[in-house]
Amino acid sequence: MSSEFDAIATTKDLIRRAFHGALGTLEPEGGAPHVSLVTVATMPDGAPILLLSDLAVHTRNLRADPRVSLMVSQPMLPGDPLALARVSVAGRLTRLEDPSEARRRFLARQPEAAEYADFPDFGFYRLEPDEARLVAGFGRIVTLSAADFMTDVSDCADLLASEEGAVQHMNDDHADAVTLYATRLDGQREGHWRVSGLDPDGVDLVAGHRAARVGFPDRVTSPGALRSALKQLAERARTI
Repeated sequence: MSSEFDAIATTKDLIRRAFHGALGTLEPEGGAPHVSLVTVATMPDGAPILLLSDLAVHTRNLRADPRVSLMVSQPMLPGDPLALARVSVAGRLTRLEDPSEARRRFLARQPEAAEYADFPDFGFYRLEPDEARLVAGFGRIVTLSAADFMTDVSDCADLLASEEGAVQHMNDDHADAVTLYATRLDGQREGHWRVSGLDPDGVDLVAGHRAARVGFPDRVTSPGALRSALKQLAERARTI
């Protein structure tokens, strides 16, 4: 993160990088709150997506009340865990009737889930945020509305239609550039880095259970602008 605090950028970054989080649901009829560990990915607009079993307590709770809170944080490191930046996203979690895009993006980030993603008792859910509560250190506690941190994709139809092919192209034909994005632009260790998703603001990268996120120099809304932005990132990475 930058030394100059940017609450919106920090919130977006934490959500985009998350592999897992703590999901809070409400037990029916005034029962106690229930918190469970879930794996996470995001849609192009930054909405978290989850793959949940119908048999889980949290899914039973959702049927009665879709209101949830999802907390994600920086990766755990030695030291005080309360020093880690974290964000709690509050909103409503609903099962997707057409999960095709969510399924592709989720499995690109969580490939182990392919073993059970198509079981009849599993479903993909989208969290529609109302607000986010960011805690990023002393004096850095901010509440943001969804409009503050969600990515506008209303003008990006062509970009979104080309995203799947662009991801595959980068992973198949430009693996060297992908690695440079992660290691030189995001300071990550060497590894088998691959692109897991693209959106108007940047590129998501994964290597096992390590995540990287690299922002574009400017917002992109078309396939042509995407190609140019990816080329610029590669050129910048090679100069470092």
